[in-house]
Amino acid sequence: MLDRTMRAALSAPLEAAAAALDRPGITPDRLTVAGLVLALISAGAAAAQWWGAAVVLWLLSRVADGLDGTLARRRRARGRGSESHAGGFLDIAADFIAYGVGVFGVAWGATAAYGAPWWPFLLVLVAYYVNGTAFLAFSSIAERTGRQLDDGRSLSFLGRIAEGTETIIVHSLWLILPFWAWQIALVWSLFVGISAAQRVVTGYRLLR
Repeated sequence: MLDRTMRAALSAPLEAAAAALDRPGITPDRLTVAGLVLALISAGAAAAQWWGAAVVLWLLSRVADGLDGTLARRRRARGRGSESHAGGFLDIAADFIAYGVGVFGVAWGATAAYGAPWWPFLLVLVAYYVNGTAFLAFSSIAERTGRQLDDGRSLSFLGRIAEGTETIIVHSLWLILPFWAWQIALVWSLFVGISAAQRVVTGYRLLR
């Protein structure tokens, strides 16, 4: 829901950061991997109940995730690179891993520290699974049938109320407030579940 607005708001800062990082040794794929490594360390920190470190690492990982595409587009615009389907694949795979492991890490830490139940976090993972299935299947079929939704990303993304911006906010929120993590997860699972249903219905209608 907030992705379009956030991308517009962050466009200039990301462009400036990408310009500063535009060096031979730094590539979009390396930024993607760096973002994934930071997200994995963040999940480990959450599991160890180092909540402050976990939220900082999580936000840094998402900055790296935003910079990889910006750097790639900057280089293409200057004739120093071409569109990389491998890079797009790596980016979406890294996102799925980061989100899933992030849920696991906070669930582990919140359960150990505050006796939080597991099942709200499992609901979040199920909702993520359905969402991922819906938009990845849609993107694949849309590509073959010439019905892509082009918003500058590698895949045809069916935007709904739970998108990347909301996911970053929620994952940050339950690291900042781990004693409420399972309640946040329960509410979030409802939002993601509604988005999953919307994506299934919308994808089916667009492909008919």
